Amino acid sequence: MLQQNAASGLKIAIVGAGPAGFYAAEALAAACPDCEITLIERLPTPYGLIRSGVAPDHQTTKSIQNTFERIARLDNIRFVGNVEIGGDVSLDELRRFYDGVVLACGAPLDAPLGIPGDNLPEVYGAAQFVGWYNGHPDFAELNPRLDGGGVVVIGNGNVAIDIARVLSKSPDELANSDIAHHALQRLSVADLSDVHIVGRRGPVEAKFTTAELQELGELQTTVALADAAELPETIGEEFSLRDRRLKNKNLECFKAFAQADSMSRARRLRFQFNARPVQVLGDDRVEAVRFERTRVVGEAVEGTGEIFEIPCSLVVYAIGYRPSPMLGVNLRGTDNRLQSDAGRVAPGLYVVGWLKRGPSGKIGTNRIDGEEIAKKIIAEVDASGRTGFSGLEKLFQERSLRWTDFDDWKAIEAAEVAAALMGAPRRKFVRVDHMLEVCRKIPATPA
Repeated sequence: MLQQNAASGLKIAIVGAGPAGFYAAEALAAACPDCEITLIERLPTPYGLIRSGVAPDHQTTKSIQNTFERIARLDNIRFVGNVEIGGDVSLDELRRFYDGVVLACGAPLDAPLGIPGDNLPEVYGAAQFVGWYNGHPDFAELNPRLDGGGVVVIGNGNVAIDIARVLSKSPDELANSDIAHHALQRLSVADLSDVHIVGRRGPVEAKFTTAELQELGELQTTVALADAAELPETIGEEFSLRDRRLKNKNLECFKAFAQADSMSRARRLRFQFNARPVQVLGDDRVEAVRFERTRVVGEAVEGTGEIFEIPCSLVVYAIGYRPSPMLGVNLRGTDNRLQSDAGRVAPGLYVVGWLKRGPSGKIGTNRIDGEEIAKKIIAEVDASGRTGFSGLEKLFQERSLRWTDFDDWKAIEAAEVAAALMGAPRRKFVRVDHMLEVCRKIPATPA
């Protein structure tokens, strides 16, 4: 447990109310019980990727928000939603009110695909597409084409699997999820015969977890398939015992997929390895993706010159994320994170989560970040008598900004739960103005 010291009375603002922000708030509250912590979020709702990034059919994972609610209810933590730092309030302005500011706003943008044709209308990054089916207000108006027979999902990690699984599930299989209502309606009538997951490395190098792979073997209307010719017989000795054990479990899944009957269900989910995209084909709409066969040589991926195409009407790429440039702080050149000294960006300015270490790690990894940055802040920052939230609130009033507190969020949540379809945990609001109507005690129905 972190120990309180002379930093008592600190005023700390945390920008971003996702896992990184909440874990940093928890650690700071434990280290300095009489400090004032303001957790600021651009949307009216908290929880970040737990609400808008975790797959809607993975409700067990989303239950971590119960822990975050406990943190939000701590006496010295205040949630402030519907305020954009870098938009409504500048970062410099925020820093004038607080002794320290922690940036926990993640990497919300997609890394670019970077090939010819990637600007066609039916090419989406994972942040966009996952945001669409999770009801993120920024992406609720997306209109993905789901009637062309085939989808190519580019990527060899769990995000790619999540996208492919959601696209491959029947309405009955999604009934207990909190998928956005507009997405459920579209997927219920979608005509998607084949979903392809394509990665530039092989099955051994793929970053899938076994549990995610096993789920694909249990789909009601879709059969998961792999090509036996792309699968090794065994895992090489170059891996550690732990890695060999994990990779062998994955290989067992792929071998089972290779033996499956492609006609046993109405739709197919196909794994394809050692292929990198070189062009999205089509004039004004996606018609296919052209790939080059690859081989893995050491840590590198090399092209073989062999070209093939996969017909499709929709492309979703899950190849990584990058931060928003809104805050005006320096990014490292190659790995999509802020320049920092172990989380210290500048005097009184800190960073945690994906913005600190790049888009990597699990939800729980953010707890370690939070504890480390709390120790650093307690050691380096002194209370200066700054106004904290009282000064910030006056600025909100001067600018007529409508901010939400945690009670507002609970009102939004209650309305979503009340509107849920049978079996679903909630029916999400996907428009900010509808959320704010609930906060003003005006009846509203989620879209």
